[in-house]
Amino acid sequence: MTTMNPKPLQQVLRSAGGHWVGDGFPVRTLFGYDGPLAPALSPFLLLDYAGPARFEPTTARRGVGSHPHRGFETVTIVYAGEVEHRDSAGGGGRIGPGDVQWMTAAGGLVHEEFHGSDFAGRGGAFEMVQLWVNLPARDKMGAPRYQGITAAQIPEVPLPGGAGTLRVIAGQYPAAAQDATRGPTQTFTPMQVWDIRLKANQPLELAVPNGYTTLAVVLHGRVAVDGAAEPLAPAQAALFERHGDGVRLRAGAEDATLLLLAGEPIDEPIVGYGPFVMNSEQEIRQAMLDFQAGKMGRLA
Repeated sequence: MTTMNPKPLQQVLRSAGGHWVGDGFPVRTLFGYDGPLAPALSPFLLLDYAGPARFEPTTARRGVGSHPHRGFETVTIVYAGEVEHRDSAGGGGRIGPGDVQWMTAAGGLVHEEFHGSDFAGRGGAFEMVQLWVNLPARDKMGAPRYQGITAAQIPEVPLPGGAGTLRVIAGQYPAAAQDATRGPTQTFTPMQVWDIRLKANQPLELAVPNGYTTLAVVLHGRVAVDGAAEPLAPAQAALFERHGDGVRLRAGAEDATLLLLAGEPIDEPIVGYGPFVMNSEQEIRQAMLDFQAGKMGRLA
């Protein structure tokens, strides 16, 4: 082991229960922007874990129809199945297993999300994560942007000691190394988004900058975290204190899949209402008026 000063565990986050988003996404919300923990989660706003679920073949469109966003970004990571996206700023595409869609709503757009038509027709396993990332005030009214990132574009690196693999979706790994492997995503504030496969019974140390908000989100298997009474189960997340320069994890008796999220906090007010996240109530009211007036665009 190194002389790492690990970040203490602050809290284990658990979903209060599942619900449907549209008719295509059975989700468990691990955290959101409307609770007392919101400032401690910055720059991350919300995380929905959809699935694992199985869908029968259909010719119907399953998903969520036209709806607006302003003031933040949505990050969709697909593990099984397919998602088709289309937005009023001209962004869109289909993403499948291993792919990522990083959509910057910024000043506002309207979009829709459905199961991929090919996937819907054949049915099968479906699993994805959607993360909402806040934007600093200076960028909240900027131009929307769409980044469709394929699995082939995301570098995968081996973990020390043959413990598993890590995909660098955003940021770099190792976090502070000069010769680090860098992810393909452009972000507005410094952050790391790592998709990790950790082999059974393997320990893992990850260096994460002091002062960063850091979460380990477990999707498969069980993962022990220092300070937790028992290993984290799927659809649970560890929120760490910001002080310290890394985290220590250990997989249980089976292989584990987890996301490591680490980001520089945005020290600004968070005021949200549904699909809008701004810095003041007035900005939320203006977002509603702008959407109603068609200023965020429309989908044909």
